[in-house]
Amino acid sequence: MKVPGTLRFRMIALFCAVVGVLLVISHVGLGILLSRELRNQLDRQLLSTARPVVADLITDPADEDDVNQLNVPDSYFELIEPVSGRVLQMSQNLAGKALDLRTAALRIAKPAFYVVSNPHDEAPEARLRLALIPFQRANRSMILAVAAPNRVGREVLEQFAWIVAAFLLLSLLLTAWLSTWYVSRSLAPITAFTAHARKLTERISQRDGRELWTPLPIEHPNDELGQLAATFNELFAQVYSALGQLRQFVTDASHELRTPLSVLRGETELLLAEPRSPADYQKALQIIDGELGKLTRIVEGLFTISMADAGQLRLLKEPLYLNEVLEEACGLAAPRARQKSITILGDLKQELPYQGDEAFLRQLFLILLDNAIKYSPPETTVRVGLEKSNGLVKVEFEDQGIGISQSELPRIFERFYRASSQPTSGESQSGGLGLAIAQAIVQAQGGLIDCRSAPGCGSTFTVSLPFVRDTSHGAKD
Repeated sequence: MKVPGTLRFRMIALFCAVVGVLLVISHVGLGILLSRELRNQLDRQLLSTARPVVADLITDPADEDDVNQLNVPDSYFELIEPVSGRVLQMSQNLAGKALDLRTAALRIAKPAFYVVSNPHDEAPEARLRLALIPFQRANRSMILAVAAPNRVGREVLEQFAWIVAAFLLLSLLLTAWLSTWYVSRSLAPITAFTAHARKLTERISQRDGRELWTPLPIEHPNDELGQLAATFNELFAQVYSALGQLRQFVTDASHELRTPLSVLRGETELLLAEPRSPADYQKALQIIDGELGKLTRIVEGLFTISMADAGQLRLLKEPLYLNEVLEEACGLAAPRARQKSITILGDLKQELPYQGDEAFLRQLFLILLDNAIKYSPPETTVRVGLEKSNGLVKVEFEDQGIGISQSELPRIFERFYRASSQPTSGESQSGGLGLAIAQAIVQAQGGLIDCRSAPGCGSTFTVSLPFVRDTSHGAKD
């Protein structure tokens, strides 16, 4: 069953209920102990009262009116025959009304105690505490019955009950106040977290992109609330980072797609405006084919990256020679390099058996070669290296291009990112997503890719792949 109300209310109610139950149990226990102690005290008082009477009856067995002559206030005496229960003598204050001994056992060997009704007052609160003391009088068994009202004990218990009730009420009020203060103080950080998270949520919903990330304050980093705040900070940092990347990605993708779409629309409208010559149609179709190629590369690149982001980029484990794949990629990139009088140099004669996805590895090498050719000036050299060391296969692509500044190096693998020193014109193999796709392929292969560069000194991209030796070729390391 669900308890209504806020967490603060439920915690206060639970705290008060638990404390209240504990107080009630402790006070009831104290009341029981006090009642037992008062009863024991009255029993000792009855024994003390009966002791001189019994002693007198034993020492003077000839006196037949010892008990009849007694008239002690709030103390009643009877001399009883054990078996028959016949009253032999009774004190004057009983006024001829014998005590009700129906509940008392008259065959006893030691003092026994009972509660009996008062012969002069049948009200329940007027009951008497009865003590039966067996003794021998002139070789004859006798029982002396001594009874006294328990007014003092009853009054003490009533006063105790009133005191307990007042104390319980005050304790509950004090507990409620203390629990409210403590719970409010304990929940204050959570309340602050909630307000802070609400503000951050509102900032996330803003469309102007000017939201600022401010972490939650952490007063005690080692307790549960401090760990909760740290978790919130990490969560919101990731959300803000993902949100920023998504917005930037949408902006960049829209920008990249807008140009070829505009060209396609312009060429199509131009062709439809009036009849053209076959040469004009052929020229326009070549332009359209080129722009469609750009769109195709962008869409395929986005698909590859989205599969990598979702962890669905599955690479084959097929036997191949890595040097042959790299040599084939260099051959495919050679025509474009010759257009800029760029030479691709690399010693790729040494066979390197490997297991991997040939298509993706070729795409990876083509992207890095295309990148090196694109940003290198004419009459330069692109060097390609391949080696295996320390359980890794390293492929290096070194160019003599314009280079990248240190401040921009961490961002070159972002989607559609272009360094400020790089030209915006020119066609690439992946529609502006080349390095992002390269990084996705390398990471899916379980490797790493990095770049060393400096403005005016060229760049060196290094791909480090875990060596998976292909034993099907029978080659030796």
